Amino acid sequence: MVERHVSFDVLPGKWKDFEKFFSQEYAPAMSRQPGFLRVSLLREVDVPTAYKMVIAFETADLATAWRASDDHKALSPRLKSMYSESRVTVYEVVVRTKQARLR
Repeated sequence: MVERHVSFDVLPGKWKDFEKFFSQEYAPAMSRQPGFLRVSLLREVDVPTAYKMVIAFETADLATAWRASDDHKALSPRLKSMYSESRVTVYEVVVRTKQARLR
């Protein structure tokens, strides 16, 4: 399994649009891709314009295929219009534990 951690510096005043776009368009399109496992959008507590998207795919090749997909190409210009900078780090997941259940 691989995880792509994408950091975004969202433009001031665009955070609501960014979150709405992620939840209503970007994440659903990604979830239809082969090998997709999960995606989360995190907002930094102390810097409300700093976001991190954590994306998990079964393999690096399947994650790369998402970036080359027609859906990603169509959605990217709108995503890019809402941030000033992004950075990507790709990780291979080497240990994963089961989530504890809340009572």
